[in-house]
Amino acid sequence: MSHPGPGLPVGRSLFYLVVAGIAWGTAGAAASLLYRVSDLGPLALSFWRCAGGLVLLAGVLAVRPRRPRGPAESGRRRLLRILGTGLGLTVFQSAYFAAVAATGLAVGTVVTLGAGPVLIAVGARLTMGERLGRGGAVAVAGALAGLAVLVLGGEAAQVRPAGVLLALLSASGYAAITLLTRWLGRDGASGDTLATSAWAFGIGAVGLLPLAAAEGLVPHTAAPGQVLWLMVYVAAVPTALAYALYFTGAAAVRSATVSVIMLLEPVSAAVIAVTVLGERLTAATVTGTLACAETRVAAEARRSRAAVPA
Repeated sequence: MSHPGPGLPVGRSLFYLVVAGIAWGTAGAAASLLYRVSDLGPLALSFWRCAGGLVLLAGVLAVRPRRPRGPAESGRRRLLRILGTGLGLTVFQSAYFAAVAATGLAVGTVVTLGAGPVLIAVGARLTMGERLGRGGAVAVAGALAGLAVLVLGGEAAQVRPAGVLLALLSASGYAAITLLTRWLGRDGASGDTLATSAWAFGIGAVGLLPLAAAEGLVPHTAAPGQVLWLMVYVAAVPTALAYALYFTGAAAVRSATVSVIMLLEPVSAAVIAVTVLGERLTAATVTGTLACAETRVAAEARRSRAAVPA
């Protein structure tokens, strides 16, 4: 991940990552708009995102050039990677959409992305014996302080406990995917990340179908055109397009740089929350966001240093 990919300029890779980060930041905004104009629930929205993302990613896989194969991966490991990623992705995005519905776009996004590095650090220590070190401990403490300021210092009308708990559940799904990928990649064998994502979306669609059907697959709305456009947007832009650009760009850029660029996700989400959705950013929200962002950069920089020259 720290060396340029063949035939892809670093400048173009950076552009791909910028677009992916901004696109991911718009997913929660699209969900908020859908909640306002229809009765579509978070589970149904997650199902349609998985189903649409699967179709579009399958199209990307069908037309992309053949890639050189890395170290072979056993069938059992590949199955574990696909199932684990699918389950983690389902929890991650379903709980995130539910958190946005419960406590708003800005708070839901910041809590999810801020808690992720903490859960990853603790999980890596418990499951793989990775040492935090002084820098890692400071980073975790900074994230916890930022989340505490955000949750305890925010106004009750904007920071709702149910939404915070859902955001933490979403972060746990994100952390599970990261830890599984790191654990499976310790011996150098790795699968095709884009193909794994396509399979994961398929697993998510199958698992969410009965729950989404109970919640209501087809939304009732007075603006069907707007609802259809937003659902297509969620499946196409922050899902298929963003994942394809992310995996392409990340292959040519250092992981610490990727982490910094991906901070565009919570930033773009916060900007949209204020300018489009009319949410208010309190001092607690801004302080918590900055602390969580700093932690995320520090955590990825530490992981990047540990990975050199692997």
